[in-house]
Amino acid sequence: MYSPTLLDHFHHPRNVGEIPEASVVVEASNPVCGDLLKLWAVVRDGKIEAVKFKAAGCVPSVACGSWLTEAILSRPIEELATIAPDEVIAGLGGLPPASRHAAILAVDALRRLLEQVPNSTPSS
Repeated sequence: MYSPTLLDHFHHPRNVGEIPEASVVVEASNPVCGDLLKLWAVVRDGKIEAVKFKAAGCVPSVACGSWLTEAILSRPIEELATIAPDEVIAGLGGLPPASRHAAILAVDALRRLLEQVPNSTPSS
């Protein structure tokens, strides 16, 4: 049912926890299924220097949160806006159609994070 990559991210999630001195903390939820994903990130010099997550939900939601943190770590902020649910799904080796909501939740959390990132360069 689930790919080996997805199961690995679920059984051994990466970057789980909180960052006390995070630059940004965001939360996204799926009101239909009740899944919740929270992200903590430290942004420095236009990049995600550190990121952690906590998820409450199904196996795919935990796996998507784990995959997302690996995908955005150390990447420039301007590159992150292109991440879409299909990239999350592909990165995990696929998701059953009924679990697509988990990838959408992860991308929704990322979008919220990007909206809250402090502007690293003053606007003129």
